[in-house]
Amino acid sequence: MLFCMRTTLHLPDELYREVKAAAARSGRTVTSVVEDALRAELERFRATAERPPFRIDAVGSGGLLPGVDLDDSAALLDVLEGR
Repeated sequence: MLFCMRTTLHLPDELYREVKAAAARSGRTVTSVVEDALRAELERFRATAERPPFRIDAVGSGGLLPGVDLDDSAALLDVLEGR
């Protein structure tokens, strides 16, 4: 047996009109259009949340070059530009 939760959504008028028009064009109910949109968004959220964080591994011997001070952007720019 299928149980459904009845709830109230407060949507901006323009958004509701768009959903209602999309439902009419596709021969579906407003409920089914909203349900599919929510499922798609939740799947997109789930896929993003399950992705491991982006990571860059260090290569080489590590450490900063002599004269590099990450707290001094002007000095860092000088090192990057070879001054």
